[in-house]
Amino acid sequence: MSATILGIESSCDDTAAAVIEDGYVLSGSVANQHVHMKYGGVVPELASRAHQQNIIPVVETALADAGKELKDISAVAFTRGPGLIGALLVGSSFAKGLSLALNIPIIDVNHLHAHILALFICRRGEKRPLPKFPFLCLLVSGGHTQLVIMKSHLELEIIGQTIDDAAGEAFDKCAKVMNLPYPGGPLIDKMAGEGNPYAFSFGKPVVKGLDFSFSGLKTSFLYLLRDRQLLDAAFLENNLNDLCASLQHSIVDILLSKLTHASANTGIKEIALAGGVSANSGLRDALLKLGRKHNWNVYFPEIQYSTDNAAMIAITGYYKFLKKQFAPLTITPVARFDQL
Repeated sequence: MSATILGIESSCDDTAAAVIEDGYVLSGSVANQHVHMKYGGVVPELASRAHQQNIIPVVETALADAGKELKDISAVAFTRGPGLIGALLVGSSFAKGLSLALNIPIIDVNHLHAHILALFICRRGEKRPLPKFPFLCLLVSGGHTQLVIMKSHLELEIIGQTIDDAAGEAFDKCAKVMNLPYPGGPLIDKMAGEGNPYAFSFGKPVVKGLDFSFSGLKTSFLYLLRDRQLLDAAFLENNLNDLCASLQHSIVDILLSKLTHASANTGIKEIALAGGVSANSGLRDALLKLGRKHNWNVYFPEIQYSTDNAAMIAITGYYKFLKKQFAPLTITPVARFDQL
């Protein structure tokens, strides 16, 4: 079935739109919100206002870059959640308006599900390996850490998840206590490349099964930094690269240890990484090394589709369109989902 899907993403601080045609990405447009940097994190009210300002030009740019007009769109896919409720309301309301004006269906998309399906984003004529079903996906983002078995594009099973903080949250909060600017995760990744990953050790959680925990690691990092600075006021400045490298090594080790157990338990050797933290070079390199050791087939989304983007919303919308999984106009966004 031929379909042209307009995807809209507004879950946090990026306003994004993209066009997917018959499963291939044609365009993507993003408006970033730099206003949050001086606050050390996203301010929900400011994010909502910026989305209202950005959404029309972002959609217009995505359509123009794709060589499409509104009359060419088969359906509008939008992020329903999880995310900031005010930000989500802007995207969902805009999608509903287009639906009414153009008499086309709307498709609600789970943001986390979309991160996984970002693995399938490709351009027409592009040849690259795609994961085969069933595959095991380590989903790692700022707010979520999960192990998911993907049985098809739209059928999945969560077999492990964080019981407290997410891996991305651990990166960002530890970056904040090191006085690194927001967002801190990418800066830790960059500095880790210049440091010794074995310089410092931090407490690691003991969690049964395939679930994760990162709150203890954050606490251990905070206490080490506090205690060392009491002895040496210049400790942070003199050891920043080593601290970043050691922190990143600890987080990656926790993630990949659980992934290894999940692969052994399920027998699945098709292994994928998704979510905003999948852009982390240390995690990617370690997973590739582990994949060679265990004879896994390893897959990553392209870097530009690792973090929040609208192409992942549009591709998820495309697969739901094929199954006629449309949403009613009465649907409302949700800040949290119990599951994917």
